[in-house]
Amino acid sequence: MSAKYLAFDLGAESGRAMLGQLSSDRITLKELCRFPNEPVRSNGSLQWDILRLWLEMRRGLNLIDAREGRLDSIGVDTWGCDFAMLGERGNLLENPYHYRDARHDGAMEAVCQRIGREQLYAQTGSQIIGINTLFQLYAACQSTPRL
Repeated sequence: MSAKYLAFDLGAESGRAMLGQLSSDRITLKELCRFPNEPVRSNGSLQWDILRLWLEMRRGLNLIDAREGRLDSIGVDTWGCDFAMLGERGNLLENPYHYRDARHDGAMEAVCQRIGREQLYAQTGSQIIGINTLFQLYAACQSTPRL
């Protein structure tokens, strides 16, 4: 049995595409490419350059030769706290904000004041830090409630 997987690792400063192959009892990995993952400033906000990331991921896909055969799966690993808002048709509503953007400043304190740290931890089981998605969603609701 043999299986081929493509993994994109999008880190805070760089990304890469890795081709993995599972054959019998061996796993082999091949780095296809690396690329910068630098946030951009737009209207005073720090955001992910999502169009650049999409371009680099497509380039990674194009590096797979026909002789390597069909992929069994593709996965994407990211920082995990940030998100993109999609519309009803799957369209991107706005460029995703970076976890280091100032828009989130004060959101953790506001949420904890409403819910309480103990209750928040009991409900989520997550470490309470300002970059958590919950606090970013709260900040987004405050700054762009229509979205």
